[in-house]
Amino acid sequence: MLTDEEAAVLAAIDEQAAGRALLELIAIPSVTGSAAEAELQHHLAGRLERLGLDVDLWSMDLPALRAHPGFPGAEAPREEAWGLVGRTEDGGDGPTLILQGHVDVVPPGDLAAWEGDPFVPRVTGDLVHGRGACDMKAGLVAHLAALAAIRAAGVRLRGRVAAHFVVGEEDGGIGAFGTLRRGYGGDACLIAEPTAGTLITANAGALTFRITVPGKAAHASSRERGVSAIDAYLPLHRALARLEDDRNRDPDPLLAEYPIPYSLSVGTVRSGDWASSVPDALVAEGRLGVRLGEDPARARAELERRVAETCAADPWLREHPAVVGWPGGQFASGRLPAGHPLRDAVAEAHADTTGAPRPRERGATYGSDLRLYAGAGIPTLQFGPGDIAVAHSAREHVSVREVTEVARTLALTALRVVGTR
Repeated sequence: MLTDEEAAVLAAIDEQAAGRALLELIAIPSVTGSAAEAELQHHLAGRLERLGLDVDLWSMDLPALRAHPGFPGAEAPREEAWGLVGRTEDGGDGPTLILQGHVDVVPPGDLAAWEGDPFVPRVTGDLVHGRGACDMKAGLVAHLAALAAIRAAGVRLRGRVAAHFVVGEEDGGIGAFGTLRRGYGGDACLIAEPTAGTLITANAGALTFRITVPGKAAHASSRERGVSAIDAYLPLHRALARLEDDRNRDPDPLLAEYPIPYSLSVGTVRSGDWASSVPDALVAEGRLGVRLGEDPARARAELERRVAETCAADPWLREHPAVVGWPGGQFASGRLPAGHPLRDAVAEAHADTTGAPRPRERGATYGSDLRLYAGAGIPTLQFGPGDIAVAHSAREHVSVREVTEVARTLALTALRVVGTR
């Protein structure tokens, strides 16, 4: 039941062009905070201009964003951040649909785990391998392909489609935050994060924490004269495990399928500076999952309270308590309002373009830019090519066929949400 305009746009989706674009984007090693991240923003600005969009590419005022009370935090060092928004011609009386995606990728990690250079894309059949293949350069390509098809078909929109391409999503969301602070908004937002054929309508949050544990230095040959900060930390580590158990009782139904919906994980532990010395300090950093709808301040307070209770019960820590800090990314949770029509619009567009059943709805256990757009009052969901299960790993890959299927869904959704003239 497609209109002639819809059929024309879907026919204009170019799978070969999408594959070539994906190879080009992966080859730009846009690690969070690197110069290549800015390089990719300029590359994409050129693509949006060639599609005839009204393009705004700007250098963000980092000091002003960091000083803002709503700043979402950051972990990667950076000297610059570039914002990029491209908008179709203003139809005048229709809504604006945002197609959002982040350009940054995480570092490749152990290069020996990869088959070749992670930033030299490798093709096997329909699959493209490389860092950022699914998280989320495939999503960026799907957005570009949808916009290109609308232009190629000559469709005039009643409303507007706006591409928001952002930096720094992997370490807090400074790109999305700066884009929203610049005044760019819309009536709905689609983020093409990898969702493995499902609709992600809610994200749990994630808060980076740091626990500093004091000890007392001594020569290792007389360690009884000192107090090992490592030993002092152990009861705190056990307390964090119990806190995770407590926080994962009765999760939201959208997250009930996950073994640990709100994970609490210690990612780094640093202690000691000499093998034959009793370490006098330990620093543990990790990630605290935030429940759907939970105030991040309440989540922080719960962890701080558990650490304080553990210190009060320990002879050493009672007099030398651990200190909790909150550096790095601070992701609140976020969700699409229940019953919002965007969910059905995307689900029906996917069914109409593929002939497959409507994709099922679920939540995600990780934080994303969804919560920033939702927090700004913009109904947002995630639907994109690839599977988060292989993201951030040396197995990262995506299917070009899936990229084009998502592009068709996005294009059809755009036509139906913003309308045509």
